[in-house]
Amino acid sequence: MKYIYLHGFASSPQSAKAVYLRDRFAAKQINLVIPDLNQDDFTQLTLTRQLQQVAAELPQQEAVTLIGSSFGGLTAAWLAEKHPQVQRLILLAPAFAFVSHWLPQLGVEKIQQWQTERYLMVYHYGEKRSLPLSYDFMRDVTQYNDEHLLRPIPTLILHGRQDEVISIQSSREFASSRPWVELIELDSDHALSNITSEIWSEIQSFCELT
Repeated sequence: MKYIYLHGFASSPQSAKAVYLRDRFAAKQINLVIPDLNQDDFTQLTLTRQLQQVAAELPQQEAVTLIGSSFGGLTAAWLAEKHPQVQRLILLAPAFAFVSHWLPQLGVEKIQQWQTERYLMVYHYGEKRSLPLSYDFMRDVTQYNDEHLLRPIPTLILHGRQDEVISIQSSREFASSRPWVELIELDSDHALSNITSEIWSEIQSFCELT
């Protein structure tokens, strides 16, 4: 079994969750692969580009467990839909219904400016500075409808009830119509930073690593 972790939007392989899980897996003598989804070009980021990048790293024969955080969780779900070697999903506050969550936070004026000027300045937590993001990102992500994510594979969702970025309701709705999905609601926000040990415990149990 190969394990791959996909970081969130405007994040990096050096994020707190990525590093924490990498170290926990390493203690079990398991290499957690963490690709940099920014590809040194955050400006031209799209969901399609992320899917192509990770798909190129999937082994042809070996089974894969994908762990995805936020937008990385959405990416993982679409990869599982398209690639049979993905046998297990662990989604941390996955960004289902991403557009309907993110656009209202931007506001009408900012969206119109983004469309007109073609670039939006977004704070990048990995780079610790604002970087331009092409409007192609929005054009691309609107092509993906979560309702088409229907491949029945073992899926664990861990989502905080106080999530201020992606409402836990999106995970509740996703899980309610998919009996192969287990949703565990946690007392946390989007970052899930106060419950990392609990997350690791759930991952170990789900992956039978204990």
